Amino acid sequence: METRECIKVDGPDYKKIYTDIILMKFPDKFEICHSILNKENLTVLDVIELNQIVFQLKNIETEQFNQRHKSYDTQTIIKILEFQKKNGYNNTQTANRFKTSRNTLAKWKKIFQH
Repeated sequence: METRECIKVDGPDYKKIYTDIILMKFPDKFEICHSILNKENLTVLDVIELNQIVFQLKNIETEQFNQRHKSYDTQTIIKILEFQKKNGYNNTQTANRFKTSRNTLAKWKKIFQH
């Protein structure tokens, strides 16, 4: 009987993925992305920011498709809510900034800000 070792994978290595994409296809954008890529661990917001810098999505259909497939972890949601509070943004302004819905923000507030 063959024994296989299980390797725990936490998810994609976005740092390596974006570094390779930038170096191969967009070397002119490396300096802009360098500070984000130097972080030890990338957050969901970092990945979203890198994606916007590198690909500068202009196509509405592509943006809508990507929006439907976004997910946020608890840490990111809390950062978004802290950003909103710190900057005095209302739900509409915050939703526009992070390209999410006002209803989603209201739901997050209910859950995370008792």
